[in-house]
Amino acid sequence: MAEVENLASQHGGIVHEVGGCPASATSNRWLTAVAFCVGLFMIFVGLGQLPLMEPDEGRNAEVAREMKNATSWSRSWLIPTLDGLPYMDKPAFYFKTVALSFALLGESETTARLPSALFGFALLGMVYLFCRRVYNARCAALAVLVVATCPMYFVIARVVIMDMPLAFFVCGAVFAGYLAEDSDDPRRKRWYLLATASAAVGTLVKGPIGFFLPLLVLTIFNWLDGKRDFWKRYLAARNVLLFFAIVLPWFIGASFFERDFPYYGVVYETFLRLVTPEFTPRGGPIYFFVPVVIAGFLVWSLLLPEGALAAWTTRKRRHRADRLFIVWSIATFVFFSLPQSKRPDYILSMMVSLGALTARVFDRAFECPDGRSARRVQRASVALAVVALLVAVLLAVGVFHPATLIGTFHLEGESIEPLASFFPPMLIAAVVLFVLAVVAGVRRNARLAFAAFALFAPLLATASFGGLRQGSEAHSARELAQRLMPLPPAAEIACIGRLPMGLMFYLKRTITVACHDGFELTSFYIAFELRRRHPWPQVTIPLQEFDRWVATRDHPVYLISKQRGHPRLDAIATQHGATVTEVLPKRRWAALIVPKGGD
Repeated sequence: MAEVENLASQHGGIVHEVGGCPASATSNRWLTAVAFCVGLFMIFVGLGQLPLMEPDEGRNAEVAREMKNATSWSRSWLIPTLDGLPYMDKPAFYFKTVALSFALLGESETTARLPSALFGFALLGMVYLFCRRVYNARCAALAVLVVATCPMYFVIARVVIMDMPLAFFVCGAVFAGYLAEDSDDPRRKRWYLLATASAAVGTLVKGPIGFFLPLLVLTIFNWLDGKRDFWKRYLAARNVLLFFAIVLPWFIGASFFERDFPYYGVVYETFLRLVTPEFTPRGGPIYFFVPVVIAGFLVWSLLLPEGALAAWTTRKRRHRADRLFIVWSIATFVFFSLPQSKRPDYILSMMVSLGALTARVFDRAFECPDGRSARRVQRASVALAVVALLVAVLLAVGVFHPATLIGTFHLEGESIEPLASFFPPMLIAAVVLFVLAVVAGVRRNARLAFAAFALFAPLLATASFGGLRQGSEAHSARELAQRLMPLPPAAEIACIGRLPMGLMFYLKRTITVACHDGFELTSFYIAFELRRRHPWPQVTIPLQEFDRWVATRDHPVYLISKQRGHPRLDAIATQHGATVTEVLPKRRWAALIVPKGGD
């Protein structure tokens, strides 16, 4: 079977299991249309309705805003800034895409998120084209549906971070590298050039991981596939020259403007992140990504335990592309589990490989209703019914007896009350999914089972979106910005301690920060620079010098603090006869300091 599938994939053919009926071209076209419509819905609908979340979205949007407004066009392409300070934690490529979005369509939450959303939708198109080439059109459409309804995928496609563009170029490099080994010269050379270009641009998005991850996946895959000399073709002189032609201009230019950047970028940001606890806020145990995969893949993960066992026991008989996706999933999981620094979005590209493997299971179940894949889907449908029932029971308790829900899970009543009105539609969605999963399991209907799995995330996300929108304000600087306006025209804003990153974006201005070590700006590079630089830049004031700095101001200063009763805020306000007010209930306090003789 494996040999037949390999031959078919090389010549664009389609292999069907015995006993099945080929899917019609018309049904495949309809399925493809539905798949991309679902992708559009999950990624773009309500894209700008939530405020920018702290700290990543607010920070990245502000970096892009400052890049758009930079007076030096050439420097802004190389050196992003945050609060006017060089921000070299990540390359400039992604920030420039957001800056271009701002320049073309204006500054808003929607335009800030648009580049990530476009890359997310484009990656669905790439998944479709690759799976159609190596499998068939129906499997490709199923893969798009699975990936688009993975919570980790559609959530990251809707936020202002660079992980979706990174996943786009990493997947492009892996797909092109796979197709290169499936082709003869001169097509092989062209595919490798495309793989190299994708890896190079991925490096410009988020650093060395852009080329290392696809190289790791392709190396392990080809080595296990018996192509031990693969590296000679991938690392051919023309490919290496192309890579450096794309990456070096940025690296050399950035190093020219920021002399400490080579050490920071190569040693501190890359090497130390992997081998030391220097980045402890992002640390986690060795099993950190196990719950991340379960939550990120959501109900599709119900097929993973049995599917992983089946994939391993039948690995030698599987389609070559199946083996690629298996290696991709395992290599990504293991590689990111080993370093000290861990974040859920690191394994985003794994949602693509797992999505393609899951689509293969359903495609085989559609083709052969009595086969092993169909039985696996039936068992997963039963598990899905149990999950939907549990969700429905919890929501029913929240609707009819919220005090029990609050007591059982030790929740705060104040945090639940605003969301309670959204429990009934979520309960209805959970009941619908339970019924659908039960019918699919009883009737052994793989198509109905797939519909239940695919509808789980969209239905619950749609039903809960209003509650999410209502609760998100507590994790954004938008409301704080609205409360601060209007201020005296000449007023300077200063923050004691952790800076709300989105505040600069919403107020369209830089903010002075009273710092302990620079991490108040959530930037490792700024903290790295402040440790080596004296005196500090004007927008950063050492905490021990802050009182004296306030006393030298000849214009109003609006002081903000996150900590209630912050001794410096209270002392400065008392010294200048100002009143400390609660700007946001239990979250932010402030005082307007007016110098003597000021207005």
